Amino acid sequence: MEKLRAVPAATAQHEYRVEELAEAAGITTRTLRFYRERKLLPPPRRQGRIAWYGEAHLTRLRVIAELLERGHTLGGIAELIGAGESGRDVAELIGLEAAIVAPWSDETPVELSWNELRDTFGDQLTDTNTAESIAQGYITLHEHGITHVSRRLMDATTALVAEGVPLSAVLEASRRTQEHVDAIAELFVGLVRDHLLGALADDRPLPPGEAAHLTEQIQHVRPLARTVADAQFALAMDRRVHAEYDEMLKQRRQDGA
Repeated sequence: MEKLRAVPAATAQHEYRVEELAEAAGITTRTLRFYRERKLLPPPRRQGRIAWYGEAHLTRLRVIAELLERGHTLGGIAELIGAGESGRDVAELIGLEAAIVAPWSDETPVELSWNELRDTFGDQLTDTNTAESIAQGYITLHEHGITHVSRRLMDATTALVAEGVPLSAVLEASRRTQEHVDAIAELFVGLVRDHLLGALADDRPLPPGEAAHLTEQIQHVRPLARTVADAQFALAMDRRVHAEYDEMLKQRRQDGA
């Protein structure tokens, strides 16, 4: 039988005294002992009167810190851990939550002064148009001008107005577009909820590894949803443009008859 080889010191698991663990986790020893009293940490390994903590304890402390940052209470964290969730499983649940609520947009806000807005929109910079932009959630006002949530949308609005489309018409199209894209978003949210995340509606804990599997699915579906929406919009534009152009030609022939 092959002899067991000694694990090299460089790969041996690091252990911490209580003060060292607290420092590594960025908390006080008092907080660490409090967590231990609340049974948020598994018992340390004892060697005489010395308590030794390992990497699993440090991982658990980092998980607790992240859960607290996300708004979970210590009681709720204790329930998760008390239900038999390992540190890895709790971390996977955090990853799943992050994947579900992660931003879809990567828009960059842009600030414009009132002078810049007047130069761009002239007499179309009315109280009515400003109020409509605020109502749609695109701009917020400050003393020296506005902040628009999306540089791309602001640039598109500016370009359309420069081409001769009234600002009020752009805002009306924007409002109606919002209604349609909200419906599309609701459709995809329902698709994911009903066919991927149904297990989250049950009171039973997820099987080991299921949270990580769902996280991977969410991450795969996100770009697919954007691809479908983009392709469907392009195809719809093809249909509508051709139909509109054919109607214009038909009307011209009738007028010329």
